[in-house]
Amino acid sequence: MDHVLVVDDDAEIRSLLRAYLEKNGYRVTAAGDGKAMWAAFDEARPDLVVLDVMMPGVDGLTLCRDVRARSAIPIIMLTARGEETDRIVGLEMGADDYLAKPFSPRELLARIKSVLRRARTLPDNLQPEAARQIKFSGWTLDIATRNLLSPAGVVVALSGTEFKLLRIFLAHANRVLNRDQLIDLMLARDASPFDRSIDVQVSRLRHRLDEDAKEPAIIKTVRGEGYVFAAVVEVST
Repeated sequence: MDHVLVVDDDAEIRSLLRAYLEKNGYRVTAAGDGKAMWAAFDEARPDLVVLDVMMPGVDGLTLCRDVRARSAIPIIMLTARGEETDRIVGLEMGADDYLAKPFSPRELLARIKSVLRRARTLPDNLQPEAARQIKFSGWTLDIATRNLLSPAGVVVALSGTEFKLLRIFLAHANRVLNRDQLIDLMLARDASPFDRSIDVQVSRLRHRLDEDAKEPAIIKTVRGEGYVFAAVVEVST
């Protein structure tokens, strides 16, 4: 039975979601603030966290960032505000999905199922969320500045989409990722539209890495399966 931790300062919402999710086969723990969340988190680690953004004390975005620094547990953010900026900030903090209030419990249930399914069909993550620098094949990616430093010491500019795709490959180095998995991961961490042709995105990233288009050494094509990031990855925190 999957364990869902619901964190919201609204007691009525907590009660409603607990009853609905338990009715649909989930074990549910509810918390009204960050302190209660961490107590529940440490007592019995959940499979997924539903986290409200607007809470007294430590806000949901900060809690999302702190959870992500400790764990790869899926997080769905809730907010009374639906502005695009809020969604982007939440996803950049490491949330896997974002749902604006008011919402139906049925929609949240669908999101929970989708996020859990996606998390379980992906290869194990190296969890470089707290990394400061990631090195591979002579290259260095600085997470804070988003700068990519070439083996020759030249700074290579990355677009937002290229940065996210590179982070995904680094997190799943030496594991084959098919196109659907890459699209799911890109959508999970990107609130804005992007070119759904993963092949185009991979081609652009290869160009940034000075890869030979015919015989790439780092991002290799696995015929009939997808791509593999064939490099030793070193993470510095």
